[in-house]
Amino acid sequence: MFVCACETERETVGMGWLTRFLAAVAFLAIGVIFSPETFGSKSISQLSIYLKLAHLLTFSTSFGAALWVTFIGGIIMFKNLPRHQFGNLQSKMFPAYFSLVGICCAISVASLGYLHPWKSASTAEKYQLGFLFSAFLFNLSNLFVFTPMTIEMMKQRHKVEKEHAIGEEIGWSKNREVAKANPKLAAMNKKFGMIHGLSSLANIMSFGSLAMHSWYLAGKLNL
Repeated sequence: MFVCACETERETVGMGWLTRFLAAVAFLAIGVIFSPETFGSKSISQLSIYLKLAHLLTFSTSFGAALWVTFIGGIIMFKNLPRHQFGNLQSKMFPAYFSLVGICCAISVASLGYLHPWKSASTAEKYQLGFLFSAFLFNLSNLFVFTPMTIEMMKQRHKVEKEHAIGEEIGWSKNREVAKANPKLAAMNKKFGMIHGLSSLANIMSFGSLAMHSWYLAGKLNL
């Protein structure tokens, strides 16, 4: 009980610092987009290469992480790990994943906004700023809303499943069998599915926004 309390306290403190950091980065990004002169636009020629590098590295990191977690890593783990072990691993991995992608998206939109200020940006550039900022918001919604709700519901459902000696298998078959005769577990499955579905939708929307920006960047390359 004491160990659980300590872990919860550490997670709360960590999330508190993360919230403040992401808020600061978000305000910086918004300020850069709408008022780049505040940050020394006179030296833009000197900074442009560094900003382009920062944009490229952070965008590629966020896009690669989203691609791997969404379409490769998660599926492989689900098909090969016992369900409770898979869920516990995801509950530790997803906050780090959404934090990483959120921070990278914030830096990407800030650097692009500096290079292409909103007031003078073309329509295409404004769309790209919108896509990147949308990806940032989708990740924030997952980090601070859907993921905590999903993890909490998962823990409650794990407790019920352990009472019925299930959860160490791979896949959903035993859960569905028990849920047919257990209304409580069936209700938990329904609620978990709804929350997890919203989280997955936000993640897919974020990936889609990043994919749209990758198409834009491809059009800018000279190979």
